[in-house]
Amino acid sequence: MKDKEIERLIKLEEKRQNGVINLIASENYVSRDVLMALGSVFTNKYSEGYPGKRYYGGNEIVDKVENLAKERALKLFGLSKNKWSVNVQPYSGSPANLAIYLALVPIGQKIMGMSLSMGGHLTHGHKVSATGKLWKWIHFGVSKKTELLDYYEIRRIARCEKPKMIVAGFTAYPRVIDFKKLRKICDEVGAIFMVDMSHFAGLVAGGAYPSPFPHADVVMTTTHKTLCGPRAAIIFSRKIKLHASSFMLHDLIDRAVFPGLQGGPHINQIAAIAVCLKEAATPAFKKYAKQVVKNAKVLAKELQKKGWRIVSGGTDSHLFLVDTWARGISGKTAQELLEAEKIIVNKNTIPFDTRSPFDPSGIRIGTAAVTTQGMKEKDMIKIAQKIDKILKSHGGH
Repeated sequence: MKDKEIERLIKLEEKRQNGVINLIASENYVSRDVLMALGSVFTNKYSEGYPGKRYYGGNEIVDKVENLAKERALKLFGLSKNKWSVNVQPYSGSPANLAIYLALVPIGQKIMGMSLSMGGHLTHGHKVSATGKLWKWIHFGVSKKTELLDYYEIRRIARCEKPKMIVAGFTAYPRVIDFKKLRKICDEVGAIFMVDMSHFAGLVAGGAYPSPFPHADVVMTTTHKTLCGPRAAIIFSRKIKLHASSFMLHDLIDRAVFPGLQGGPHINQIAAIAVCLKEAATPAFKKYAKQVVKNAKVLAKELQKKGWRIVSGGTDSHLFLVDTWARGISGKTAQELLEAEKIIVNKNTIPFDTRSPFDPSGIRIGTAAVTTQGMKEKDMIKIAQKIDKILKSHGGH
């Protein structure tokens, strides 16, 4: 590489990644094949539009790449092309969510979703996000007693507010979502049911987490978390008409992605998506997904044994929250103490947190990245011991 300064920084980051225990729930390690696709000559190509309907010439091969990615996406999740459509062009999860809202819910109308402080995502209507500024959001959370979703309360709120859409999904909720119950609530109030499965898509693909597809109208996922792919996103939508409209959901979503929000797609990203989807369809990936959940359960249980309070009492997925403040250590302090010892986590609010999001009461832990590195249950026991020792030696009582 001629640019030695950037080459040096790349090598330093590679060294850093190889030298830490990465417990960031939204990070993972991609294969060499994914990296090769990302760094391929598709980076050079501009391809505004969709396969067969481009605004530029020279896209014959590009069309084949995009169509292949779409075919693999449907196949991975067992979806019929007669019933589902898929868009692989979103640059990432946040613009993908924005595109869905713009396509299906008039600006200013009501959308219902999980609040950020309770485990939802920034683009599920937080006030600092464009999504929170353009629509009226009705937020739900978890039960104060159980720290689990309260479907009776969600139903009560939905019946009162009559939202146009209900969004399910999380960045910091460790349990399985009951998609069937939420579908019934959506049907009762006439809402579109959207699932943001960015965090657990790989677990769904591997059979380690329930699939939202039998119940949802629209499903969005990023590809860089449990799917082990590039930083990008995919939108799936049923081939049905929008309520009281002659327009199909997927047509509206496609228009919202391009030309509504984006210009030319990143074909190198789409090629890398195709690669990761093929990898996720293998028996080895199914084994991996199940190991991710096993690791999370063991790590949470071991920390619990050592006296650390685990939010909701455990996990059904790849992530969980630790209430460090219950033992006198703020989330920010815990993150810094662990990073100094090469364990990477992120500070995180816990349900009903009384502290600032910049220095909250807990940390979020995920096991996707360490499982990709080949770690298993015995390694989780050692990691729990190390976390416990580090935090207790710095004041955790």
